[in-house]
Amino acid sequence: MMPHAEPEPSRPLWSWIRSSPGTHIWLLIIAVTSVVVVIAPDHLDHVLLHRNSSNIHELTRHPIRALLSSAFWIENPASLALYAALFELFHAPVERWLGTLRWLVIIATAHITATLVSQKLVLMAIQDHRAPRSMVHVVDIGVSYGLAAAAGVLTYRLPGPWRWLYLAGVVAFFGIPLLGGGTFTDLGHAIALAVGLLAWPLTRHPQPTRVSRET
Repeated sequence: MMPHAEPEPSRPLWSWIRSSPGTHIWLLIIAVTSVVVVIAPDHLDHVLLHRNSSNIHELTRHPIRALLSSAFWIENPASLALYAALFELFHAPVERWLGTLRWLVIIATAHITATLVSQKLVLMAIQDHRAPRSMVHVVDIGVSYGLAAAAGVLTYRLPGPWRWLYLAGVVAFFGIPLLGGGTFTDLGHAIALAVGLLAWPLTRHPQPTRVSRET
């Protein structure tokens, strides 16, 4: 894999995007699917979200498609600007630091692991009559598991005492909801954060940068 280029002062926006291509391609796809949800006729938006969800029903019928497509939709298109900011804050620095391949491996592992474990627990709760049968069709989409993993691995980018303060903050942010019972999504966030933290070996030799030769 070619290393990402250093920023080009003459084209700062393009340089920023090119330095973390995976992050911005992902964000572009989410923007497109969000527009689709907004312009879809009444009730069709709910169909789209359910068809692209990684809930028990879709995982049973189309496991690969469900795991893949659920990473490219958000339930509330009005939150797109917030997600864009979070992508720039967490995903872009990690991808730029580790390179696209390692970033993608970490994020994909977290998304898949958090989804499968949390939905397995939902299934067990349904079988034990601790959750309604309708949870088989619950909407489980979005990019928050990947963001939690990126937040976790970013811990190793910070120097000295800031690392421990940051770690305490992210653990509290994702862990406190579990103390109050939490939902399967809260559990998924905690699992994804753990995957990001366990990815420490992949951070030991970060991706080198190369000054661009373009004119």
